Amino acid sequence: MAEGSPAYQPGLRWSEVDRFRPTGGSYGVPVAEGAGFEYDAATLHELAREWSDLAKEYKSDLHQADYLAKTKPPGAEYASGNNADLTQQSGAALMDALNQRIAYCEDMARKYLTALGKYATTDDHAATVVNQQPKGIL
Repeated sequence: MAEGSPAYQPGLRWSEVDRFRPTGGSYGVPVAEGAGFEYDAATLHELAREWSDLAKEYKSDLHQADYLAKTKPPGAEYASGNNADLTQQSGAALMDALNQRIAYCEDMARKYLTALGKYATTDDHAATVVNQQPKGIL
């Protein structure tokens, strides 16, 4: 890493002018009962968006990798054909890896959206329970 370059920090994004700006969410608070984290709704939204954005970036890379997988030899001699074959194999391997990464990122985004749905359901249930309490009792 170049001298003075900022390190990656969750919840921070590069802006167009190379400055960090904070985004929503807390990226988890340790749970007292044991292993795991609790996320607030803003964090769940942010994580789902980040995983979706990463999947989109991989899809863009996949489009570029397709060029490698379809490489044509520059000439008619054996060396050119062999070079193109190896480049095509490399492009196909890259496409496989990118497809795996896309699937992983999309799965992670779905998991955070599912957690967000559970969060909203739990929050709604808690509000219903509180609203059903008899009035005037402290």
